[in-house]
Amino acid sequence: MTDIQTAIRMHLQSLNPVQLELIDDSHLHAGHKGHHGGGHYRLLVVSDAFNGLSRLARQRKVHQLLKDLFKANTIHALSIIACTNSEYLTKQ
Repeated sequence: MTDIQTAIRMHLQSLNPVQLELIDDSHLHAGHKGHHGGGHYRLLVVSDAFNGLSRLARQRKVHQLLKDLFKANTIHALSIIACTNSEYLTKQ
């Protein structure tokens, strides 16, 4: 696990995730026009902190927790799947 992946996980600990999967897709975007650093990631986070929140509110919550990593251009792009534990278990 890289330092960036560890930082992302640490920033999301306040959600008390029961599942957190982080995939680094940065290698797929290296050299693309307009890419000036920062990683590209896919995130699955399962947390009951999302109970009662819309999909957009969940995305905003995750972005808020990671805002300093976006500002520092540590994260360039992030695809998020955020669901509650019961939603995740239903999908399985």
